[in-house]
Amino acid sequence: MLEKAPEAERGGNTYFTGGGFRFPYNGIDDIRAIIPDLSEAEVERVDVGSYPLAQFRSDLARVTDGLIDDGMASALVREAAPTMQWLHDQGIRFALMTGRQANEVDGKLVFYGGLSVEAVGAGKGLSDQQFDAAERVGVQVRYGCKVVNLQRDGRRISGVELWTDDTVEALEADAVVLAAGGFEANTEMRTRYLGPGWDMAKVRGTRFNTGDAIRAAIDAGAQPFGNWSGAHAVAWDLNAPPTGNRIVADLYQKHSYPYGLIVNLDGERFVDEGADLRNYTYARYGRAILAQPQRAAFQLFDQRTAHLLRDEYHVRQATMAQADTIAGLADALGVDVAGLERTVAEYNAACPSDGPSRFNPSALDGVGTAGIRPPKSNWALPFDAPPYLGYAVTCGITFTFGGLKIDPRSGQVLDTEDRPMPGLYAAGELVGGLFYNNYAGGSGLMAGSVFGRIAGRSAAQT
Repeated sequence: MLEKAPEAERGGNTYFTGGGFRFPYNGIDDIRAIIPDLSEAEVERVDVGSYPLAQFRSDLARVTDGLIDDGMASALVREAAPTMQWLHDQGIRFALMTGRQANEVDGKLVFYGGLSVEAVGAGKGLSDQQFDAAERVGVQVRYGCKVVNLQRDGRRISGVELWTDDTVEALEADAVVLAAGGFEANTEMRTRYLGPGWDMAKVRGTRFNTGDAIRAAIDAGAQPFGNWSGAHAVAWDLNAPPTGNRIVADLYQKHSYPYGLIVNLDGERFVDEGADLRNYTYARYGRAILAQPQRAAFQLFDQRTAHLLRDEYHVRQATMAQADTIAGLADALGVDVAGLERTVAEYNAACPSDGPSRFNPSALDGVGTAGIRPPKSNWALPFDAPPYLGYAVTCGITFTFGGLKIDPRSGQVLDTEDRPMPGLYAAGELVGGLFYNNYAGGSGLMAGSVFGRIAGRSAAQT
């Protein structure tokens, strides 16, 4: 295996994820099959519900506006649960996502949005476990190897050209599997394909995902595919570094916004914070933040919902302020005071009087505003219980949606005439066709695992 990064920075974007996996299951027994060490007390404490195959397929279609490639979607849904079992069999350990995907309701931790399982140790833990599993079966990992070209023997891909710190080297191979991520860390490609302003976005993950493998494959005749103007981008701490910090990892994200308000520097709301469960909106709201003045936004919470804030709000690196008045909060955050006071007053007047009695943080509760734009469609509680909390965020890009076209049955890369390219396979974020405009939480790691397994199996038979 060739890893572009040095060993100290290995793991690509996986390292920077929360480690969540979206897959269909019928109930707690299916969860226990991959988390066999769950105690009876833990089982009694949680409600994971179920997530049927049909719901998974429907969610993928809904969040991508029906644009998802049918073959890719079908393969992902069909192979997700078997792949989870396969990962478990390789020694990957999983746990329930109690800290990020569950709220306490009537004494139980209720999971929501079809996402209940994460790798032990989150993204770092998953990356380390996968490297350990590979090395146990004899995989040799070479670090600091940047693939710049694909070698060909006629139409067959016969190896790669790579750069190290010291040399240019050619390696021959019966098959090549590309799994090198998207182009989100390439400023020029972001701006060219995503549009103006994206050169200013912060990169959530690795600095090494610069599109090298995508460009090498296209130069060799591979077909570009998918949503090349789209990307997974989220609310990210305003003062986070330009690329991922391996200590803080994904804790710069701020994803409890459905239970609060989001405003810009003028104190104005600009999105429906409660449009859907967090899992189905967070990957598109980064783009909305990027369009605001100075690429900044502010997530606001009061004591009605402060107890619902996810783990990432409690790290010391969070850029936040607290105040006992709306004016004081605006002043502390650098937000226009009159604008925020007006926005909060209008929002409070639009909240339903019976909202607190109907509020349910783990479901689309229908507690919505009336008469304001944008609306807040769910979880619209009055904002009136000090002390008030505010968190400053910007746009953090996770990965790009455009990539290469593959045959979902084999993982084989297709050329511009839809013909399989002998000897070339691909998986992960450099594959296009799955995500358009938006993304369902936990489906990225699941897709990388499903299509990685398919591609590896096919390549081994070459």
